[in-house]
Amino acid sequence: MAAQFTLPKNPLYYLLILVPIAIIAELSHASPIIVFLLSAGGLIPLAKLIGEATEELAIYTGPKVGGLLNATLGNAAELIITIFAIQAGLLDLVRASITGSIIGNLLLVLGLSLLLGGLKNGVQVFDRRTAGLNATLSMLAVMGLAIPSLFDHALIENPNSELLFSEGVALIAIFVYALSVLYSFTSGKTPISHDHADHNHVADSHAEAGQVVTREPAPVHVARWTVRFSVIVLLLATVGTAIVSETLIGAVEPVTQQLGLTEFFLGIIIIPLIGNVAEHLVAVQVAIKNKMELSLAVSLGSSLQIALFVAPVLVFVSLLFGQRLLLVFNEFELVALFAASLIAAFIALDGESNWFEGAMLLAVYLILALAFFFLPASAIVPHP
Repeated sequence: MAAQFTLPKNPLYYLLILVPIAIIAELSHASPIIVFLLSAGGLIPLAKLIGEATEELAIYTGPKVGGLLNATLGNAAELIITIFAIQAGLLDLVRASITGSIIGNLLLVLGLSLLLGGLKNGVQVFDRRTAGLNATLSMLAVMGLAIPSLFDHALIENPNSELLFSEGVALIAIFVYALSVLYSFTSGKTPISHDHADHNHVADSHAEAGQVVTREPAPVHVARWTVRFSVIVLLLATVGTAIVSETLIGAVEPVTQQLGLTEFFLGIIIIPLIGNVAEHLVAVQVAIKNKMELSLAVSLGSSLQIALFVAPVLVFVSLLFGQRLLLVFNEFELVALFAASLIAAFIALDGESNWFEGAMLLAVYLILALAFFFLPASAIVPHP
């Protein structure tokens, strides 16, 4: 059957009407709060379109090249938003959004997936070896982001050393990320791929442990779009994301002043939700369908993309705008990162999940969100 030139029937795409409205509101100098809300709503379907077009292209290119596409474009919307934030000099907002994206995936997305998937299907199983590898890599990625922060006090008197240290850590992180992509080419499994998992491998691993697991045939993916249409959608969605991101970032400072919110709270809670909500929904939906391998790949894989690819790339992108984005996070961010990665690793150890584990993850995320909401701006020491 030939691929169709029709958008999927997803309610999120009705929000595309907000894109031109947000642009008009910006040009007509409407209230910054209105511009911010319209831009935030418009970015959600644009991020979904980027992900949808990437998935369609992955069907034509095959699993290996498709995994590479997912690895590089999986967080394109988040990357574009933060680039405009760097251009505006909102470096603390960028660092907060990096932290927020990681803890959002490890606590909020994984928590919702386990909760709703567990309520629908009971105890869910997954390959603990693959999940354990992903969780371990998440902890190592968080450690890589934390080390420059811990050593910054000793290097702060020498700005050149600070920058070179962050650049060195960024290069190493990108190299590790490249190795994970290479690993996917040789093993067929990767923490940064969102492809459907090998259900037979999961069944075999649990059968060895004496558990009865029903084998399901691997799903067959059929392209709904042509290659040309997918590329056009990808380009248009990327351009639209860039335009709307600029209007969103331009409204950040007035919004924080008028609503009494801190820039830190917007960066660590609100911005990550806007850029990743479409991907979040995918992880929850597949968990409800009892496809926990894919759900874990989305939640853990997205956090790895942010820590090992997006954050390091932003270090070098900042230099193009005459800025110095250092991988230096405050103590509140470090506590949140370590807590999220540690809890996610513990949950992945036994290869099983239930709704109560999801509820616990959500509780930790809500506690952190409340703490960040009430955290005064004076408690956050800005870094140059």
